[in-house]
Amino acid sequence: MSASLPDREVMAVVSATDALDLLLQRARTRLDRLHPVEAAAEVASGARLVDTRPEFQRRADGDIPGAIVIERNHLEWRLHPESEGAISEATDLNLRWLVICDEGYSSSLAAATLRLIGLRRATDVLGGFRAWRAAGLPIERRVTPVSPRLYAP
Repeated sequence: MSASLPDREVMAVVSATDALDLLLQRARTRLDRLHPVEAAAEVASGARLVDTRPEFQRRADGDIPGAIVIERNHLEWRLHPESEGAISEATDLNLRWLVICDEGYSSSLAAATLRLIGLRRATDVLGGFRAWRAAGLPIERRVTPVSPRLYAP
């Protein structure tokens, strides 16, 4: 048996990669993505930064001061103002939500999904947390990372 994949399996991998690239490209065409410095300026003017990185990444790399931590699997329910699981800040469909992940990939998909559910001003941060850190923007190192925001009736 050959160590390489049969042609059909190689094509499936290439096709999946192409499909993922296309999905990401389409998501990003709906967004006005922000450089980290632009994102920080928007946060200073009232936009809300949402950090979707998992706890292990925030523990290793630090938290962004003032960011609302929401795990990706809860994001839409926490930010849509009509959701029973909405956080207190989710008061209006016109709020400016800036989503940040580790590298700027999953945040693009998340922000595009937020737009699809009516949060028309949602976007993400180019390059994610890594670009935020590289830009010299504030980071807090804590013994215990900020806890994700959960539904609180």
